[in-house]
Amino acid sequence: MRAVFPVLGWVISAWILFPIYLIVVSSLDAPENVYAWPKQLIPVELSLGTLQFFFAVPEVWRAVVNSVEAAVMTMVMALVLGAPAGYAMARYDFRGKFLYRMAILTTRAFPIALLALPLAVRFIAFGLYDTIFGVALVHTALALPFSVLITYSLFLSIPKELEEAAWTLGCSGPKAFVYVVLPIALPSIVSTAIFAFIISWNEVFAAAILTTQERTLPAYLISSLNESPLHFRYAGALFMIIPSLVFIFAVRKYLFSMWGIASR
Repeated sequence: MRAVFPVLGWVISAWILFPIYLIVVSSLDAPENVYAWPKQLIPVELSLGTLQFFFAVPEVWRAVVNSVEAAVMTMVMALVLGAPAGYAMARYDFRGKFLYRMAILTTRAFPIALLALPLAVRFIAFGLYDTIFGVALVHTALALPFSVLITYSLFLSIPKELEEAAWTLGCSGPKAFVYVVLPIALPSIVSTAIFAFIISWNEVFAAAILTTQERTLPAYLISSLNESPLHFRYAGALFMIIPSLVFIFAVRKYLFSMWGIASR
């Protein structure tokens, strides 16, 4: 029975990694070879023609800049709003604490498709429609539950006695947090911020509904699917998954530690 789990792990990994491998191979192959059938799993020659064609489109760079701006604003707002809430939940007992945690979770219970039309109407009324800041607000709403709950578990794992010891040595509450808690929590806080960045970078539905000209990269790729050639789509898919892969390999140690998983 124990041998089933490793096999199941390999099957799941192959199911996830094989499409990514096809995207990488097709993006690094010559554009004319993308349409070849049967598909070669190992490219005969590597070519940057597909990627060069993708980056030669002016709208791509504009969409990339919009995506970065929206993701940075999302990262900052999710961290500024989420980290204090997580700290308060970890350090203080207050009435309705459990209901507050449940309310944070229920914000992800509403499909964004149901909220798209009301959001578009309100954003038009407030002058936020087709703006990067408006997209960042929606992305912050999507990332905030993760930010609050992750920082909550993070601060909960840091003993409160460390802060109390700093208080006895003359530190005020804010100083104890800055000099004692923050250095311990900083790597995981950075991981939380990058996680919010990735949520915004990959989100497509809200960005496609709430923008027409100032589209992010996922929204632009979705809107151009019917007109773009196949090799353009492969190059776009590769460019979209690179930040996620970099994030996973760069901060996986801190992500594991947040849930108490030992990493070697």
